[in-house]
Amino acid sequence: MRKTRVAVIGAGIGGLATAIDLARQGVEVVVLERAEAPGGKMREIAIGAARLDAGPTVFTLKRVFDGLLGDAGTSLERHVRLQPMTTLARHGWAQGGRLDLFADVERSADAIGDFAGAANAKGFLEFCARSRRIFETLDETFIQTQRPGVVGLTRQVLPKGLAALWGITPFTQMWKALGQHFPDVRLRQLFGRYATYCGSSPFQAPATLMLVAHVEQEGVWMVEGGMHQLARALASVAEAKGAVIRYGAEVQAIRSEGGRTTGVELDTGERIEADAVVANADAAALAAGHFGAAAKAAVPSMPATARSLSALTFSLVAKTKGFPLLRHSVFFSGDYPAEFRAIFQERQLPGVPTVYICAHDRADVDGTAPDGPERLLCLVNAPARGDTHPFDDEEIERCADRTFRHLASLGLEVERSPAATVTTTPTVFDRLFPATGGALYGRASHGWMASFQRPGSTTKLPGLFLAGGSTHPGPGVPMAAISGRLAANAAMAYLASIRPSRPAAIAGGTSTR
Repeated sequence: MRKTRVAVIGAGIGGLATAIDLARQGVEVVVLERAEAPGGKMREIAIGAARLDAGPTVFTLKRVFDGLLGDAGTSLERHVRLQPMTTLARHGWAQGGRLDLFADVERSADAIGDFAGAANAKGFLEFCARSRRIFETLDETFIQTQRPGVVGLTRQVLPKGLAALWGITPFTQMWKALGQHFPDVRLRQLFGRYATYCGSSPFQAPATLMLVAHVEQEGVWMVEGGMHQLARALASVAEAKGAVIRYGAEVQAIRSEGGRTTGVELDTGERIEADAVVANADAAALAAGHFGAAAKAAVPSMPATARSLSALTFSLVAKTKGFPLLRHSVFFSGDYPAEFRAIFQERQLPGVPTVYICAHDRADVDGTAPDGPERLLCLVNAPARGDTHPFDDEEIERCADRTFRHLASLGLEVERSPAATVTTTPTVFDRLFPATGGALYGRASHGWMASFQRPGSTTKLPGLFLAGGSTHPGPGVPMAAISGRLAANAAMAYLASIRPSRPAAIAGGTSTR
């Protein structure tokens, strides 16, 4: 009799976390990844000899990965080299002004006081305390648990007191709540941008998302060699524990028989038997039928209007001058409401976008430019309609022209050339992550119910489980890892239930402490 086997679809961060947790407990794991490298959205691209991160660029909640690898008998430090960041990001505004935000909260408060006055500095400290309370209230009661419903969450939070329940402020709009702390609209833009970390608009997201600020306050790190090295490290740990990762292997159907999952079928016709399947793909792809009828019926569908942000990115190697970039820099538009209205209501690229730049060759403490060209990832938010709108060359060039003229108006000149630029549109993202329209964060976190509408680890089909940024607890590198661990827990419990004569220990908790 063969060992208990689980097929994991996708070698993104969620899938790799699942593979590590299952393999270390003796489960036979096969990971099927249609790309030629691990990482999913944590991808890397080449421009000549240069290699650049083209996905997530910020590493936070290190303790999530300390727990994952510690349980696997190793450590994060054995596989990647990390450097804690002193300066989190540099910010510039169309309205004028420049502000650095620091890992040290008191230093940031002093900088904000110099930038916008004592009232805003005081508001920042109150905002930090508020974001910490929200995070601490939801960390163990919601983020790290199999997704509870409204009643379940209320029951878990109530022991902390009514103040804690009311303090997560699910019914208050984030932008409005920020106004309670920051008289200066520029600071509302800065901290409202945390909603975009979840693919959402600060004008539609609940104030609960202010918890993202606390995640950064716990520490931000740079990964030597780029974030893609983290994906490669997790893949190597999974393989060391016995998991088999097959690249260039595209799953076309999740198979079932007798009302439960029995394995997968590849596009080559090869069938792989499995006692359970974990799909580390966007839940929208399952709901759209990309993995067959059984999987389609197992997950709820999501309307295209509920999609999160997509992006238009310019990965380039170019000379720059003027504005002293740090590793992370943000250039805000002059009309934030118009920017998000264009994306979410008019479903078009904004006239003047906010631009995020990751300068791969820069440090986090000064703006010294490297000699010669440098590696840059420039990102603007975009509507997730890459499946219905072509984003043709003319439209993209108009947006590129607006983007780089906006940067020049704030002092940054970029000498870009087509030969040293790779552009990724929502249409390309939709091809990479089918059925999403290019949405990079699953469902947008708009309205107080959005978090409860995001699917959890389990599905209607016994033996089929979900992981990844489109599932609970949500998008972002550490959250995807937590989702993978929750999927592994659920799969282990299921395996134990169908193989009572061969009990399997349920995985340890997913504590981030």
